[in-house]
Amino acid sequence: MSNKVYVAMSGDLIHHGHMNVIQKARELGEVIIGLHTDEAVASYWRVPFLSYEERKQIIENISGVTAVVPQDTFDQVPNLQKYRPQYVVHGDDWKEGPHRHFRDKVIQCIKEWGGELVELPYTKGIQLDKVQDLVHGIYTTTDMRRAALRKLLNIKKHLRVLEAHNGLTGLIVEKTQIENEEGIRQFDAMWISSLCDSTAKGKPDIELVDLSSRLSTIHEILEVTSKPIILDGDTGGKIEHFIYTVRTLERIGVSAIIIEDKIGLKKNSLFGTDAGQTQDSIENFCNKIKAGKLAQITKDFMIIARIESLILKKGMDDALKRARAYIEAGADGIMIHSIDKSAEEIFEFCRQYKQFPLTMPLVVVPTAYNQIKEDALFDAGVNIIIHANHLIRSAYKAMSQTAHTILQNKRSYEANDQCLSIQEILTLIDSDIIGG
Repeated sequence: MSNKVYVAMSGDLIHHGHMNVIQKARELGEVIIGLHTDEAVASYWRVPFLSYEERKQIIENISGVTAVVPQDTFDQVPNLQKYRPQYVVHGDDWKEGPHRHFRDKVIQCIKEWGGELVELPYTKGIQLDKVQDLVHGIYTTTDMRRAALRKLLNIKKHLRVLEAHNGLTGLIVEKTQIENEEGIRQFDAMWISSLCDSTAKGKPDIELVDLSSRLSTIHEILEVTSKPIILDGDTGGKIEHFIYTVRTLERIGVSAIIIEDKIGLKKNSLFGTDAGQTQDSIENFCNKIKAGKLAQITKDFMIIARIESLILKKGMDDALKRARAYIEAGADGIMIHSIDKSAEEIFEFCRQYKQFPLTMPLVVVPTAYNQIKEDALFDAGVNIIIHANHLIRSAYKAMSQTAHTILQNKRSYEANDQCLSIQEILTLIDSDIIGG
């Protein structure tokens, strides 16, 4: 009986380096390809171009491949324990860097049955930077980017989103990731908050910054990033105006807008009832949702309805009633907002929401109850968690501290440790700009 040889890959962009690995595996025995599922690919990279079934069909038709099996995580160990191959073949590029501990886990695992890790030298001629630039470039196209949020929700079910308010913070959301024993963790999308956009422009958060100015921020972020964008649309404005907002956002590649069911002068929900806010009627807000959906050209764009009932002390029943009505009106998602620091009313809403005969993706913004771990919210039924304003809050604090330091010391020397070096700031953007 021939030896089993295991090779893990995503198979979304096949190049001759992959073929070299498969060729080596073929020389050692029967080749089992552990093909990363769509969820696995999205967890460490982005939405794959091709679905799992499409990629599987391609890999199955490569000469020498005996079987293609799903690998549900970046970690190979679960599949290795299942198939117990004599050999695992991989490139040697994971000896150093963030994937090193996955290599260590493979070695430890296959030692149990005397398996061997075979590593091939990095294949010359592959310009991974160029491949990455190509991939990023494709995801900056309008159609790909607009559709990415829906695809992610279909694949991952649970998404983590962080605020961005300019190109630089967009790059932070785009590039930041950590890797540990649980796998690779990153942000799936970016939130363009009206609070943060207004604050960055030195203006109050009262819908003072008009759509043209908001679009300037969006374009700034679109130019240098590729992840899907969710826009904070405040109240959405008048129905007649909202129609054009939807068409504009859809045209430029934004994935979703969240609008809140309030009327009158917008004031931030974190003020609660102290701000004298007025909730829209269910009928009028449903008409706004319907008008927005009718205005759409594609099926990709999402209109998410934000419910303010808990903020305004209208009660759980009112929040649930509105959720049902907004879903019936065509909302693609429901955001339930709360300033209850215990999060008890959020968990209660989730519990009752799950009993609906028809549900849409559920969104929360845990600014007030951010002691709650993401997993607890996901387990309760939440699909999207938005960390809504933390980059601008942390940036302001750091910049203010630097300004005070310079004033106190009559020079900037003491602020050096609080700043990037001149060399780092000069090279930061060029190395990160897509296609650069």
